[in-house]
Amino acid sequence: MFSTLLNIFKNRCPNCKKGKVFADKSFFFSVGFPKMNTYCSHCNYKFEKEPGYFFGAMFVNYAITVGQALITFFIASRFFDKFFDARILFIIGFVILALSFFNIRLSRMIWIYAFKNYSK
Repeated sequence: MFSTLLNIFKNRCPNCKKGKVFADKSFFFSVGFPKMNTYCSHCNYKFEKEPGYFFGAMFVNYAITVGQALITFFIASRFFDKFFDARILFIIGFVILALSFFNIRLSRMIWIYAFKNYSK
């Protein structure tokens, strides 16, 4: 389990654990929509199985974003007098926007690893 999480964060191919899924240099700090490799450079594993394959990754992205928003809310609410202050919404919005490019990559990696053929 730990090695799978490590491979997800290191942007490695789910099949051979050597190739890169995204063509971008940095998995964490890239700005813009991710550029994915079509095939793994080492084992020729195809990342997008069919058109619309990553549609389900949007739901994973949504869950990650909601989790980040809740964590941000509970951390930020400690710095205000009232439990719910309208200024917290701007902080949550900033955090969500700042992490959005990372979340896209992470959700796609989770989706690829979730539907990899583990019978080998």
